[in-house]
Amino acid sequence: MRYRPLGASGIEVSTLSLGTMMFGAWGNPDVAECHRMVDMALEAGITFFDTADIYDFGVSEMILGDALHGRRDGVVVGTKVGNPMSDDASERGLSRRWIVRSCETSLRRLRTDHIDLYQMHRPDPDTPFEETLAAFDELVRSGKVGHIGTSTFSAEQIDAMVATAGDGGWVVPTAEQPPYSVLARGIEGAVLPACRSHDIGCVVWAPLNGGWLTGKYQSGPAAQGSRAERSPDHFDHRHDEIAATKRTMVDQLSAIASDAGISLVQLALGFVLRDPVVAAALIGPRTPAQLADLLQAGHVDLNADVLAAIDTVVAPATNVNPADAG
Repeated sequence: MRYRPLGASGIEVSTLSLGTMMFGAWGNPDVAECHRMVDMALEAGITFFDTADIYDFGVSEMILGDALHGRRDGVVVGTKVGNPMSDDASERGLSRRWIVRSCETSLRRLRTDHIDLYQMHRPDPDTPFEETLAAFDELVRSGKVGHIGTSTFSAEQIDAMVATAGDGGWVVPTAEQPPYSVLARGIEGAVLPACRSHDIGCVVWAPLNGGWLTGKYQSGPAAQGSRAERSPDHFDHRHDEIAATKRTMVDQLSAIASDAGISLVQLALGFVLRDPVVAAALIGPRTPAQLADLLQAGHVDLNADVLAAIDTVVAPATNVNPADAG
């Protein structure tokens, strides 16, 4: 396992990190298997574990908290706030009231007294940045949160957050969590440069583009139990034209990987980790077998010829499907 600094936070994280959206009813309700995946990740040297309050509405946090109990001090835990937790309009967003309340609830679920990285899950146009940043600053000063971050923010929003924090004397975000893969390169245009200029580390989600970059959707209909079957509207599994385009591109990328003597998954993970501003790629397996395959892939450095060949398949700073921008 390799490790990189997470922006200016002072935190070092493993370049492959475990995302736990699949813990619970959204993916794998077998708690023992989820705990096994945490064990496997720790054994492989993974040090960063990412979750969110909305993942199975708190169940993912609880499973992760139980799995890390007694081993919490050796890892970095990130969670998020902001997405709707119910139909109640007061249980969502980035207001001070909801941030403080959600933090306390996440701490209980995670069985910890602090969150290393507390992230704004999505921008909240209804709440001023000043209110949001003041609330996060309060949590950092209290010791309940170590560092703060954003998730799927535009470059303009990142710039504004950093400027507002500086003006108000509040804690500055040191992490951004955007979608990024060979098939979804949109953040290369402005988000990655913004993060680089502010010394913000990126923890990228969907580096395998919802499973497309494993090659498992090349044969057509989704396998029983796959993410494509469970969520057919996610990552184009109901959109024939886009799916056909992706299948063609995946065939081309597979050929590039084969010529380089690596697997398609190694190409996909190596691609998103080629830029040092990307501190980690989140892998989100549903089963221990899937995690074992991803851990075996590891972190492969891609040479200039491979990167140039990838550019001929998917142009820099473009998303094959604009919806993949999150």
